[in-house]
Amino acid sequence: MQSLSVNLGERSYPIIIGEEIFNAELIKPYIHAKQVMIVTNDTIAPLYLDALKACLSDYQVDVVILPDGEAYKDLTHLNLIYDGLLAARHNRSTTLIALGGGVVGDMTGYAAASYQRGVNFIQVPTTLLSQVDSSVGGKTGVNHALGKNMIGAFYQPQSVLIDISVFDTLPARELSAGLAEVIKYGLIYDQEFLNWLEAHLDELMAKQSDVLIEAIKRSCEIKAQVVAQDEREGGIRAILNLGHTFGHAIETHQGYGVWLHGEAVAAGTIMSMRMSERLGWISEQDVARAINMFERASLPVTPPDNMSRDDFMSLMAVDKKNLDSRIRLVLLKNIGEAVVTSEYDPAVLNELLDELCL
Repeated sequence: MQSLSVNLGERSYPIIIGEEIFNAELIKPYIHAKQVMIVTNDTIAPLYLDALKACLSDYQVDVVILPDGEAYKDLTHLNLIYDGLLAARHNRSTTLIALGGGVVGDMTGYAAASYQRGVNFIQVPTTLLSQVDSSVGGKTGVNHALGKNMIGAFYQPQSVLIDISVFDTLPARELSAGLAEVIKYGLIYDQEFLNWLEAHLDELMAKQSDVLIEAIKRSCEIKAQVVAQDEREGGIRAILNLGHTFGHAIETHQGYGVWLHGEAVAAGTIMSMRMSERLGWISEQDVARAINMFERASLPVTPPDNMSRDDFMSLMAVDKKNLDSRIRLVLLKNIGEAVVTSEYDPAVLNELLDELCL
């Protein structure tokens, strides 16, 4: 078992990583009263809900089961959580537990942030992507038809419990989607980690436990370091969004859930790297290396063939990073060194999109 901390003063919390960690000793210290609401989905509930409930026999435990998928990450389905809390008369001392992937975690976190103006919650992420990304850092929220994650709040959990035993039931496509975010950490922050990933990618794809734990731990360490410097994304934290400006446009255009988030991030990351190459910051070999890694992880490296330049431009115009109507992009100055900037020639972006969008 491994552990690390997200250092945010009085909002600090641990991330615990291991196998078979659904146990009362790890969960109970972060539950402050007798009421617990587990939020999960209809895929995860049959697999892990009973094991989690067995750890909580001393509590009033209620459950909300959401439909599975990004398509349901909206205000309508968020209301199902509020309905469950109110119907079971949960008070301000309740603790919500998010048992699921990124959608469940984001929605549970936002419900916790807003129910009676804020209650405790715990993240128990069940996909690689949610373990290394969305469960850490306190970003919560839901999608809107006009933009991904445009409604939400920064709200930190009490703890994050990562059990790699869930990989026994994780589909291959979901594993690949998570690896997109893992590779991203190496590209933006840690060239040595990228080298390690390149050498161990086949073992990660084969779900080797020790390699998975190391990849998850280092990914969480990087995110924790960045979040500790910039909790509310006023500066450096935005580098974590490499590939996301293009990727969110893909997800919104295709329909939420058609492309998995990690798939869109992979294609978007290569688009960002091609932009960086056009600006003279990284080499063609750097781009080719990233393409090779994403392809080895069974991830797409080009945008959908039904998107135009205008599609991208109109959807990227509502990105949360934008300032003064200028599209800000996360780009690479070097491998392991990311920047957030709107200081580029717009013609370069237009030329890139014209080349990639048929």
